[in-house]
Amino acid sequence: MINTQTIEKLAKSLSEQLPSGFNDLKIEAEKNFKAILQQQFSKLDLVTREEFDTQNAVLLRTREKLDALEKKITELSEK
Repeated sequence: MINTQTIEKLAKSLSEQLPSGFNDLKIEAEKNFKAILQQQFSKLDLVTREEFDTQNAVLLRTREKLDALEKKITELSEK
């Protein structure tokens, strides 16, 4: 999931894009942007970098085991 600091940066960036005549609304807009971003990101099926790296390592180990088993089967079938 995206951390709150990233969401805050996105919301601030969006509110800064408002025209200068809307200065009074920028703080309120930033709060609304933050709430909308949090809501929408929570609907997405996202994983953290740590979770991704962990699953990637598991997949790599599984692939190595599969390759070793395939090699062993090939050797046994040649006998």
